[in-house]
Amino acid sequence: MKFRPCIDIHNGKVKQIVGGSLKDAGDFAAENFVADAPASFYAELYKELGLTGGHVILLNGRNSEYYEQTKEQALSALRAFPGGLMIGGGIRPDNAAEYLDAGASHVIVTSYVFKDGAIRYDNIEKMTDTVGKDRLVLDLSCRKKMTEYGEKYFVVTNRWQNFTEEELNEELLDRLSGFCDEFLVHAVDVEGKANGIEVPVVRLLAYGSSIPTTYAGGIGSYEDIGVIREEGLGKVDFTIGSALDIFGGPLRLDVVNNFEKI
Repeated sequence: MKFRPCIDIHNGKVKQIVGGSLKDAGDFAAENFVADAPASFYAELYKELGLTGGHVILLNGRNSEYYEQTKEQALSALRAFPGGLMIGGGIRPDNAAEYLDAGASHVIVTSYVFKDGAIRYDNIEKMTDTVGKDRLVLDLSCRKKMTEYGEKYFVVTNRWQNFTEEELNEELLDRLSGFCDEFLVHAVDVEGKANGIEVPVVRLLAYGSSIPTTYAGGIGSYEDIGVIREEGLGKVDFTIGSALDIFGGPLRLDVVNNFEKI
């Protein structure tokens, strides 16, 4: 288990938001933190600390008036820490090379693969043909939905706004593990709330994923990290946004970065 840093960019600024609040209409998001510093500042900090495997996420769609500003912030972060950060948000075969050439270690993909609510294996193959399996991360971020069998977690796309028909379960993790290098999973219902994690999601990732996997969502205390270590069997990596001190929260980056040694 290790800490993975993040740089979320919305409307051209590094932010921490409530994940479930994100809307394309009006480029709206409920904000927990808006940075004065650019994305490159955080990338340089992570580089100095040797924090690799972090995620840069573009939270504006291509049609947003802020998209180019957000993209430029993302590119500046990649250039500041070559090989140290992954990039996600609107990644497709036609733009993946630009981010890899700028220094991304991997590209993170959701909507292009889960198109119109279902997995498009032809699109997965296009991505692997373009970037290679070893540079592809599949984002399986999820939200709860009531079914005839009770509440289940389903993969969501388009900046977490749209449900797919794909349930996040061990069968899905096993099926997709052969196509990518890692999984990234935001528990969107608790994302940005720093009020506790989705333990069932952590447990599912621990038992169901055979490749490196990072959990995000709801971490608000050191105790939450301890739960991830226990329920994740020491296998599930984690990322923290709003609760981290560099984003205005109470958890110290130096403590979090060395938590696995405690």
